[in-house]
Amino acid sequence: MNIIIVGGGNVGYYLAEKLSEKHYVVLIEKEHKLSEEIASKLNCLVIGGDGCDPEVLKNAGIKKADVVAAVTGSDEDNLIICEIAKELFNVRRTIARVNNPKNEKTFYELGVDVAISGTSMIAKIIEEEVNWEDFITLFTFKKGKLSILRIDLHERSPIVNKKMGEIQLPEDAVIVAVMREDELFIPKSDFIFKEGDEIIAITKVENENNLVNFLIGEIEET
Repeated sequence: MNIIIVGGGNVGYYLAEKLSEKHYVVLIEKEHKLSEEIASKLNCLVIGGDGCDPEVLKNAGIKKADVVAAVTGSDEDNLIICEIAKELFNVRRTIARVNNPKNEKTFYELGVDVAISGTSMIAKIIEEEVNWEDFITLFTFKKGKLSILRIDLHERSPIVNKKMGEIQLPEDAVIVAVMREDELFIPKSDFIFKEGDEIIAITKVENENNLVNFLIGEIEET
């Protein structure tokens, strides 16, 4: 997978270090000294430049990118980067770091695919998406209090091979439906979850991480 990460701070560095082990990663950092320092430490291409500049993104290979992750310390820059990636280069998947939780709703309204703050969660969403699309926010209600999530179960998901009646969902979370191939199920107590099931669930926005952790496994923060 081709991944462009914009922002070479702690979050960007961690993502580049982790994801470059298995994927082709390009990291963009506008501070020249920092970009040189990162380039000397990481096994990935590091470009010095402003990720809000389309020419810099083009030089980073954005036309071939599967994912663009904007993880700078500026929500405004992260939003601009994702908008450029979507509108100018038709990047399929954009992920933005949200520094101020109050801005999360705006990110989704303006077309960012995933807006999230947890560093390890960002890495997991980027890396696992190609294999089983473990998590994607489909819709956030206008008031920003509830989210509908789609969570695809993989073979290591804690609830695989368990009955609905055997699991205890996190507080304020409800599984609405399960898609299995071409069939739709409304899970009752005797429904058994299987690998590959697509879970449609509702939870409070602030509890999204708890629900994802519960269904696909604990994600440690760094």
